[in-house]
Amino acid sequence: METDVYVRVLDREGRLLADAAERAGADAKVPTCPDWQVRDLLRHTGMVHRWATSFVAERRTAPYAADDPPELDGIELLDWFRAGHGALVEALAAAPTDTACWSFLPAPSPLAFWARRQAHETAVHRVDAQSALGELDAVDSAFAADGIDELLCAFHARPKSRVRSETPRVLRVRATDTDGAVWTVRLSPEPPVTERTGAGKADCEVAGPAAELYLALWNRAPFPAVTGDASLAELWRETSGIT
Repeated sequence: METDVYVRVLDREGRLLADAAERAGADAKVPTCPDWQVRDLLRHTGMVHRWATSFVAERRTAPYAADDPPELDGIELLDWFRAGHGALVEALAAAPTDTACWSFLPAPSPLAFWARRQAHETAVHRVDAQSALGELDAVDSAFAADGIDELLCAFHARPKSRVRSETPRVLRVRATDTDGAVWTVRLSPEPPVTERTGAGKADCEVAGPAAELYLALWNRAPFPAVTGDASLAELWRETSGIT
């Protein structure tokens, strides 16, 4: 996907998130994140948006810890969230393609990284906001497949991934509605190694429409279908949380 497409998705998803949060109310529970209320979701996502904006807009070349969100609530919190989301969209849309700044996952460029990462960050948290209302707008299948790829091939390729197995095992992830969207995840005592292929034997396969798999792999929904050793799907559920 092109950077401008990610920016458009980020814009839409952030607006949907804010609208759902406003309708649900700050006190509403977030079923997909059981420890959170809507105010926690807004504070977290707004903090991440401002953190990401600083790298792109200020051309920061080294990592730093994000600032704590303010103790706002109600309409002031919503206004704060919307302002930060809008600033991120503007920064990404205005940045030159050769912008040099820090990033933390492989990508064609830092700008491409931040646009992709924030589009998916916001889409998943939009789902969280809508869960507080008991509703869900569908995630586009191509975008969902892209998000699965980011999660498997980038996030969980990092040393900090906790998805490990003392005995080497193979987990396959297959999106049934998207051509070529299949991944083979090799588990061992080391970080997972993912290949974009469906070749070879797998101990367990999780399969279904890309949008459903996307949410399942981010632990927002059950796996659509599991065949083989279901303990591998449970291992993912227990250890794959991103911190």
